[in-house]
Amino acid sequence: MKAVILAGGYGSRLSEATNIIPKPMIEIGGKPILWHIMKIYSHYKIYDFIILLGYKGYIIKEYFANYFLHQSDITFDLKTNEMQVLNNTSEPWRVTLVDTGLDTMTGGRIKRAQKYIGDETFLLTYGDGVSNVDISDTIKFHQKHGKSVTVTAIQPEARFGNLHINNDFLIDKFMEKPKTETGWVNGGFFVCSSKVFEYLDDSERCIFEQQPLQKMAANSEMYAYKHNGFWHPMDTLRDNQILNQLWKENEAPWKIWE
Repeated sequence: MKAVILAGGYGSRLSEATNIIPKPMIEIGGKPILWHIMKIYSHYKIYDFIILLGYKGYIIKEYFANYFLHQSDITFDLKTNEMQVLNNTSEPWRVTLVDTGLDTMTGGRIKRAQKYIGDETFLLTYGDGVSNVDISDTIKFHQKHGKSVTVTAIQPEARFGNLHINNDFLIDKFMEKPKTETGWVNGGFFVCSSKVFEYLDDSERCIFEQQPLQKMAANSEMYAYKHNGFWHPMDTLRDNQILNQLWKENEAPWKIWE
C-alpha cells in the first residue's frame, strides 16, 4: 500500500522558516518533520511513498537525492573521487517525488498524482503533522466499512475542519475550519479508496477539504476513525518549539519506531 504525503503548500504561518525551506523540511530534533511522518508509516511496514511537491519542492528532491549525506557518516577520497558510506542508516523506502504545481490546491495535487497512485486503496496525510495513530487499525476500519474515505478524527483546539459524526461513525457533514463549532476535527491520516478520484479534478482550484470531502460526506461515503491519542501539527513557531521540546526530552509520543 502506498502512502501519499501532501508537501506542496507555502506554509505562510511559519514564514520565518518557510522563506528558506518548504514546511515539511522544518526540523524536529535535527530531522525534517517529513522524515518523522514517514517513520510513523514505516513502523507499520508502509515503505512506498508518493510525496506531492509544490513550493520549493526541489529542496525535498535534493534531500532524498543526498539521503546518505544527511543520515550517515561519510568518507570522501578526493584523490580518487570516491565516497564511502561508513554507517548505512538508510530506510527501506521507495520514494516518488511528484511536482504538482506551485499554486495547486490539495485536491488538484492528489488528482495530478493519480497515475502514480494507481487504482488501489492508498494512505494520505499532510506533511506537517505527527501522531501516534494506529495506521493498521485505520486500514482495518476502512476495509470494514468499504466506503470512499476514512479520515482520522481528533480533538485538538478548534482550528481545523470540523466533522459531524453520527452513532455509526458515518460522517454526514464536513466543514473546513469553522469559526464557532468545536469537537472532532480533520487530523489527516486518511485511508482512501480509488473512488476518491471521482470527486477530484486536476485544476489548481480543487481543494480536497472543501467540495470533494463535503460531497463524499453528503453521499455517505466518508467515515471517521476516532483517535484519542496524540496528534500535533507544525503550524506555528510555537508548535515547532513544542514538538522539538518533546523530542529533546525523549517524550515524543509519535516516536513509535525502535
